[in-house]
Amino acid sequence: MNCQAFFSLFSLLLLCLNCTRTLAQSPAAAPVQAPPVSPVQSPPAPPAQAPSGVQVAASPGPTDVVKILEKAGHFTILARLLKATQENSELLSELNNTNNGVTIFAPTDNSFSSLKVGTLNSLSDGQKAELVKFHVVPAFISSSQFQTVSNPVRTQAGTGGRLSLNVTTVGSLVNIATGLTNASVSGTVYTDNQLAIYQVDKVLLPLDLFTPKPPAPAPVPGPESPIKKAPAVDSATVPNDLSGAVNSIGYNNVASLAVAMVAAILH
Repeated sequence: MNCQAFFSLFSLLLLCLNCTRTLAQSPAAAPVQAPPVSPVQSPPAPPAQAPSGVQVAASPGPTDVVKILEKAGHFTILARLLKATQENSELLSELNNTNNGVTIFAPTDNSFSSLKVGTLNSLSDGQKAELVKFHVVPAFISSSQFQTVSNPVRTQAGTGGRLSLNVTTVGSLVNIATGLTNASVSGTVYTDNQLAIYQVDKVLLPLDLFTPKPPAPAPVPGPESPIKKAPAVDSATVPNDLSGAVNSIGYNNVASLAVAMVAAILH
């Protein structure tokens, strides 16, 4: 009986060892994979900074000169004149419908304040428009082109004579002369590939508006009307005794004298 119990216990022990070996030989569990990591994107590069004091167009679109001047902060009088003379609308159309470009010489508010009191108020609407146009060149001029620009420079007001505007350079200095004003370019307000606005330290005064116009030439007299003269009378055809009478009476009575002479002969 004890032997049978011993064999049963031994068989149970062998069974336990076999199960333990089977479990040990089972395949290992697959390692847990870490979740995929999203690639880290570098932050976008900051936009290039424009030089201090110079506005540069950030995106394409209609260019409004008045808004640029108002944003600059010290061109309120010029901006007001542009609107009052409708020049801002003309500039907007030219900038967005042509490829010529525009250059503007912009006097500051202090420049206008330096004018004689009442100067602007003394101008008619047409004269104010001419003054504004005299500050606008219908072509894009970069700062490097001032050295090669052709004089006199044509403005929207005209060119040459009483509307003469000449640009000269000495090193990096740019001078503008009108015959009445010698101004200097003191900075760049705005620039892109079509519009350039330069600050000037004086209002550009054209001779056409601020100096007396020469007197009009005297009218040239027309050809004189021919004066009809009485036909000359040949003294040879007048008898000697009547020549004195002809001279004293005149040629208008020659016919009457001739009739009287014929009557005397017949009697």
